[in-house]
Amino acid sequence: MAFTNNPNPFFCMMNKIKILLFLFLNFAATNGFSQSPPIEWSFSSLKIANNTYNILINGKISKGWYVYAAPDSINGLTGPQIKCDNENIRPGSEINIESIPKKIHDRVFNNKSISTYADNLTLNQNILFEGTVPDSLKIKIYGFAANGEEFLTIDEVRKVYLEGGTNSNPKNQIKLSTIRLDKPVADCGGEEKASKGILAIFLLGVAGGLIALLTPCVFPMIPVTVSFFTNRAKSKKEGIKNGLMYGSAIFLIYVLASLPFHLIGNISPEILNSISTNAWVNVVFFLVFIFFSLSFFGLFEITLPSHVVNKTDSKSSLGSLAGIFFMALTLATVSFSCTGPILGSLLVGSLSANGGAWQLTAGMSGFGLALALPFGLFAMFPNWLKKMPKSGGWLNTVKKVLAFAELALAFKFLSNADLVQHWGILKREVFIGIWILISAGLVLYLFGLFEKDANPSTGRKFFGVLMLLFTIYLIPGLTRNKYANLKLLSGFPPPLSYSLYESKNEDEGRLVPDVMNDYAKALALSKKENKPILIDFTGWACVNCRKMEDLVWTNPEISSLIKNNFILLSLYVDDRKKLPQAEQFLYKTADGNEKEIITAGDQWATFQSENFKQVTQPLYVILSPEEVLLNSPVGYTPQVNKYKQWLECGLKAEKEISRN
Repeated sequence: MAFTNNPNPFFCMMNKIKILLFLFLNFAATNGFSQSPPIEWSFSSLKIANNTYNILINGKISKGWYVYAAPDSINGLTGPQIKCDNENIRPGSEINIESIPKKIHDRVFNNKSISTYADNLTLNQNILFEGTVPDSLKIKIYGFAANGEEFLTIDEVRKVYLEGGTNSNPKNQIKLSTIRLDKPVADCGGEEKASKGILAIFLLGVAGGLIALLTPCVFPMIPVTVSFFTNRAKSKKEGIKNGLMYGSAIFLIYVLASLPFHLIGNISPEILNSISTNAWVNVVFFLVFIFFSLSFFGLFEITLPSHVVNKTDSKSSLGSLAGIFFMALTLATVSFSCTGPILGSLLVGSLSANGGAWQLTAGMSGFGLALALPFGLFAMFPNWLKKMPKSGGWLNTVKKVLAFAELALAFKFLSNADLVQHWGILKREVFIGIWILISAGLVLYLFGLFEKDANPSTGRKFFGVLMLLFTIYLIPGLTRNKYANLKLLSGFPPPLSYSLYESKNEDEGRLVPDVMNDYAKALALSKKENKPILIDFTGWACVNCRKMEDLVWTNPEISSLIKNNFILLSLYVDDRKKLPQAEQFLYKTADGNEKEIITAGDQWATFQSENFKQVTQPLYVILSPEEVLLNSPVGYTPQVNKYKQWLECGLKAEKEISRN
């Protein structure tokens, strides 16, 4: 295609229109059928003086292609141009093109002689910053290229990192140079230790193990296994020894099962939290728990592959120590259909709690200890076996109750995924409605309404009455009155603000009004009103965060203290909403690793770990308007008085700074 070279203005205009049309058609053809881009670009920067950088761009031009060099106003062509979008750059620097142009007779423009660059195009430009130098700069090179038949525009944009630059965009700010964790203004707060969480999760594991003992897969094994040890032993002492070794082996197996998570945890301090709040991990757990509940209801039986069980069982005939260990492993494998759902609940709860893998180990240790204890005790005191309740219908009742519990827990995992991804499918009232149906179904079962000729025991009726009261307690959660909070279940349902009821403003349904979710805006408001910032590192799937909001922030003294004296900032570390493309960036962490900041959760989780060296939620931090740490951060603090003292300590520290 050729264009006439006519100086008449009308023809000039028509030529430009033709070029634009030609450009459009060739753009479609080039993008649809080209195997590779005709020019491979590389961008780099070099600091040559204070606030002065040299931007170097090199293009490797494919054979047969060329880049137009000189401007041609008649045909609408321009030479290669560099554009840097930053308000602090001083204008006026010349572009230096190191490549030498050559004249060619271009078939695209009716064999007109035009200057072009072939093979390589190298150009650079010095830029001088008058203000803050950013850590990176978006560079754009644009122009025109052709190969005699095809014609395309050059429009390449790259991010170039600047040595010694700082992140001048407060939305992308991560590391704060003003934060001194070792020297807060006031020496208060930070008393909450992970050991308390470890003890709590250990006791939770013990409770899970005790429940597992009552399942049909484990309970009948106790008298059989203990009798095997005592009858086979040559003496009472040997029987006790073997029973204790068997119990110890069960305990060890469950502890060893947690070790891989310590390796995962060493990869990144945030990975356990990322796993527990990942939407698709929670969806998988939802499906797994539905699967387990259907099994407990009796629709099918879950069994491990027979070759796995047979292999472990065959090893149990080895010498005393090895044989006992593999007997314990056999128990762990054959009882998996009953212990698996309980362990699954423990696993997810531990991953999302403070302490990560160590709390998982504590939970598994508690589970293994509770499971192992009866075998050791009954081996030491075999006469106790006569007082054990016999296996019977009550075991089936336990299994059915667990089925309803697993079904309810399944929807908690689905709720986590829904909150993190903002799908809106399990609003608070929908979630509570499902739990009401499940609880009502359990009531009907306990009273025997699902069974023919059922004659429920007194104990079963007693638990039925308890579940009926629980069902009634849930009903106000479907409303918007003052009883809808359901404080006994704090942390399990979605928050009050995640509701089917339409809110007239963003703060309706929040426990403390005027909550902000943008650090830059909170900082600006803090400076304007001269109030410290109360940062709430939280998560959509964080149970303890909801407990703090429901049970501590609702206290009138706490609510008033926060509302009148702080700029409240809630940062959701598990928010999977993507940041705008312009706000996504690559961050180099303190340990030298590069991390892509793509979602809001990425940004705030990194902000928390880089500045406060913690990755668990909730975490509460008080900063002055100058971003100085006023007192030590605290985590989950359910005691109202203790949390109030911590807030008041931060305010006192802020007043000390103001006086000085």
